[in-house]
Amino acid sequence: MSHPHPELGPPPPLADGALRIVALGGLGEIGRNMTVFEYGGKLLIVDCGVLFPEEEQPGVDLILPDFDFIRDRLGDVEALVLTHGHEDHIGAVPFLLRERPDIPLVGSRLTLALLSAKLGEHRIKPETVQVEEGDRCSFGRFDLEFLSVNHSIPDALAVAIRTPAGTLLHTGDFKMDQLPLDGRLTDLAGFARLGAEGVDLLLADSTNAEVPGFVTSERDIAPVIDEVFDQAEQRIIVACFASHIHRVQQVLDSAKAHGRKVAFVGRSMVRNMNIARDLGYLTVPGDLLVDIKQLDDLRPNEAVLISTGSQGEPMSALTRMANRDHQIRIEKGDTVLLASSLIPGNENSVNRVINGLTRWGAKVVHKGNALVHVSGHAPAGELLYVHNMVKPRNFIPVHGEWRHMRAHARLAELAGLDEDRICIAEDGVVVDLVEGRARITGAVPAGYVYVDGASVGDVTESALKDRRILGEEGFISVIVAVDSTSGKIVGEPEIHTRGAGIDVDAYDDVIPKIQDALERAAADGITDPAQMRQLVRRGIGRWVNETYRRRPMIVPVIVEI
Repeated sequence: MSHPHPELGPPPPLADGALRIVALGGLGEIGRNMTVFEYGGKLLIVDCGVLFPEEEQPGVDLILPDFDFIRDRLGDVEALVLTHGHEDHIGAVPFLLRERPDIPLVGSRLTLALLSAKLGEHRIKPETVQVEEGDRCSFGRFDLEFLSVNHSIPDALAVAIRTPAGTLLHTGDFKMDQLPLDGRLTDLAGFARLGAEGVDLLLADSTNAEVPGFVTSERDIAPVIDEVFDQAEQRIIVACFASHIHRVQQVLDSAKAHGRKVAFVGRSMVRNMNIARDLGYLTVPGDLLVDIKQLDDLRPNEAVLISTGSQGEPMSALTRMANRDHQIRIEKGDTVLLASSLIPGNENSVNRVINGLTRWGAKVVHKGNALVHVSGHAPAGELLYVHNMVKPRNFIPVHGEWRHMRAHARLAELAGLDEDRICIAEDGVVVDLVEGRARITGAVPAGYVYVDGASVGDVTESALKDRRILGEEGFISVIVAVDSTSGKIVGEPEIHTRGAGIDVDAYDDVIPKIQDALERAAADGITDPAQMRQLVRRGIGRWVNETYRRRPMIVPVIVEI
């Protein structure tokens, strides 16, 4: 299905003086954030991120937004605005720039630094425009104002977009921690000022709309981390997002206080922390960091490792440690601290890693048994504050699954917004702002684009289905030689199997049935290889299902002699 609303046709041409909003990712899911704004024939894009695959997408490395909607109009893109440096907001930028390398990238200092390092790996030299809170600049008819927001990465921004069709406020990802570690507060005064001026459309983070109350401060985590350090007798291994600079700073501070040395593990962790240190976002005492190769020179109670892999990613350092497939081997008495939230869909992967680490004798501290992480997203109480300050005329809940967006829409109603002024959209659904009123007007294709190694977009849903069948049921290949003239079978069919769990001797029961079916087909004048393959597939498929209650992939091969 190309889009989730088959009842919606393509949108009509955009009316004069109207503004169009199309999310190509980030609605109905956590990740792949990308929103396209159109006015006067020109486009502005906010964010361009990736979604990480789940278990039912075997072999997939990343999932991108579908660029088809804008592919023929890349020349109309005025700029790509990046709200912050998380992968679900910047990870797909290299793939977009492959199609037009000179799109101006607009973002904060840290965001652009993290992205430039990523683009360097793709051999792309971007055109960047660095901004900070309080800045105001224009790209074509889009007048942008940037406001600081507090999030789980420094330098996050909200953006107000002014056009002749109206004023929009896109919050990006945010929360309202009143005691942030870097002292950088969400600009509530700026939100209120915009509200007083008049906001025609609010697009706001919905991730924690179901969570009541207010966010716990990052500062509350420091005593818990200190307690972990106090109790640890041997090595401490901390796993968190490679972009969570505040969390890494807290671990560095505790390590310094407890006389331990720290080594970064994982390419993205090393790269990001070096960037953060160089730019002054991470404070590291000169003698605290050591190279991973120096760990053997330290006693276990002197070492701290900060690693990637908090989400159970298959190739991450922590997962490989749990599988005993890493140079660092988990030993009895080690303490592993999972200092991150659990992204929906990763529960099974993370639990497998926890069990693997525990198996080798590690004590695992995680969000389920200690306050070792607070969310970077505003819960319901803070979202209500935003709605009451901004008083938008229209609202689109963004960045969340369906349950989050529904909950956020309910909050908007409680804050006084009429239900018909709230557009709950999904990826690909088109919302037009016409004369101050936002309405859904159609839908465009916005499916998943899969990255598998060097392949982008070549893996289809059909291919993933085949992979799932192969992984779960195995396959059976049947090779049959037939006379090219008469269609009669020559010799006995050969059957090969992998992963189907069927003993090779068991096929003695089905081979005569295949032979009989093909001989009857030849007598009836059926010589078409495609029809013969179908006969073989049906015959052996029926036998396997009736005998073993399984449905492996069946690959019949007809060899004409």
